[in-house]
Order: sequence, then structure tokens, then C-alpha cells
Amino acid sequence: MSPTLRLLGLPTDARVVILHADDVGMCHGSNQAFLDLARAGRIDCGSVMVPCPWFPEIAREAAADPSLDLGVHLTLTSEWYGYRWGPVAVRSAASGLLDADGYFHRDCLSLRRAVDPLAAEEEMRAQLDRALAAGMDVTHLDTHMGAALLPELLPATLRIAREHRLPLLLPRDLPSYLGVLRLGEVDPGPYAEAVAELDAAGLPVIDRFAMTPGVSLAETEAAYDRLVTPDTAGLTYVALHPNRPEDIGDILRGHPRAQVHWRTEELRLFGNGFCDAAIAREGVRRMGMRRLRDLHRAAG
Repeated sequence: MSPTLRLLGLPTDARVVILHADDVGMCHGSNQAFLDLARAGRIDCGSVMVPCPWFPEIAREAAADPSLDLGVHLTLTSEWYGYRWGPVAVRSAASGLLDADGYFHRDCLSLRRAVDPLAAEEEMRAQLDRALAAGMDVTHLDTHMGAALLPELLPATLRIAREHRLPLLLPRDLPSYLGVLRLGEVDPGPYAEAVAELDAAGLPVIDRFAMTPGVSLAETEAAYDRLVTPDTAGLTYVALHPNRPEDIGDILRGHPRAQVHWRTEELRLFGNGFCDAAIAREGVRRMGMRRLRDLHRAAG
């Protein structure tokens, strides 16, 4: 049985999903998609990119509506071509956080070659502090493109999560997450040790990770039906990227891997009840990250 199911008081065969919106704050469309879906009860939680231009908008919404379950999407990369962002606190070239244009690096491998781990820790702490100062009731930490889980940065990210008693996205089934991140060569040992320490402390651990499937339009409905109805018991974190169509096309224009429908179709399928119906049909349960944070803090 999943230890987390036991901590949650759920049956051994329970299938539970956390429907999570990544990239909130990236643009107005991502904010509005999250707010539409969360307030309609279609998704459970999300996480904000503090360095992005539209962070102030979602921070105001979160401060005014504490029912929103929002964490911090620790951000150390900036991947798009014509729409970029950089650090909120650390601007020194010696930090290794900046590319030649003065923004975050576009990918984790470039960041890994240059980064000073102390500077990255300072930047991550500043992002969390800014979210808290804005009045957000931060429920968890996760990471944009996996950058905060680079082997060189993992100890700092774990420290920050422990100090703030926040759950961190680090699933028990490590290949389900590390296998989709482009971190380069990593030793799974330290990640497994971190999960084992959480288990030993009686703290909840997400069992596995799943994400936006990135399929063609013709395959979309079948792919999302499978995504939200895992066939294995335990707690599955489903990382989504919904966005309203009005600005996402401009942001992604010219990017070689741009697939606007991956984001707009998510908004449609969750917004129109398609995914709700699949979840109800299969008897899958749902929950948000605030419940995991409450277990972390109840443990002392």
C-alpha cells in the first residue's frame, strides 16, 4: 500500500489524482485559465512563476481569495524565444543564472554548466519570499522544467522546503518524473534518499508524476481520458498547462516546438466537463496540495 494513502486515511486500492496547473503567472491567459478552472472545481491547485510579468495579477487574486490552492513554481529557466524573464533578486553574471541576453538560461543543461548553487538558493528563497509577501498562502513547491532539482541544486531546494514545512514535488516513482526532465546525467540515489527521509518522518510523498501528454488534436480526448484515470492505486500528480488562446499564440510564435493546442485543448477538456466525467466514471478521487501541506505541518 502507498504510505501516503495510509496517511490520508484512504483505502489501499484508492486511485487519487492531483489536477495541478503549472506556469500560472506566466501570462494573462495562464492566470485566467487557472482561475476559471479552479473556481469551477475542475482542477485542484496550481503553482506560480514569480519572475514572470503576470505574477502580480495572480498574486492579487490569491491574496483576495485564500481558497485558491497555489504553490511556487521555482523558476530558474526561460525557454521561449520572444517572451523572456530573469531573476527577481540575483543579477550578477557570476551567479551563472543569466544567459548572454541577461535572462535565465533556456534549458537546464545550460543552467547546470554555469550555475553557482549558492546564488540559485538565494534566488529561489527570494521567489518564495516574494510570494509570501504578496499575501499568498503558499501550499507547496515545485519547479519549472525541473531546474530546482538539478543534482547541484537539490540540497538547497530540500532545505527550503523543510524550513517552510512545504511539500515538494518529488515523487516516489522517480523515473516517472526524472525521466521526463532534461537534467543530463543524474544519480538517482540522493533523490531516493530524500523520499526515504520523508517516509521515515511520516510525511506524505506523491507516488507518481504524469503530465500534459502533448499529442495531436485527433488523439487529445483519448489521451486525457487516460491521463486523469490512472490504473494504479496511489497518489498521482498530474501537471497541466492550461491557457486561454488569446495570448498564448503570440508567446509561442516562432518557437520550434510550439504546440498551442496542447494548452488550449486542456482548458477546453477540463472546462467542458470531459475530464470530470472520466474521473467519475472510473471512481478516481481528487485532492489538492493544501491537504499535503497540512499533514507536513501537523507532523511538527
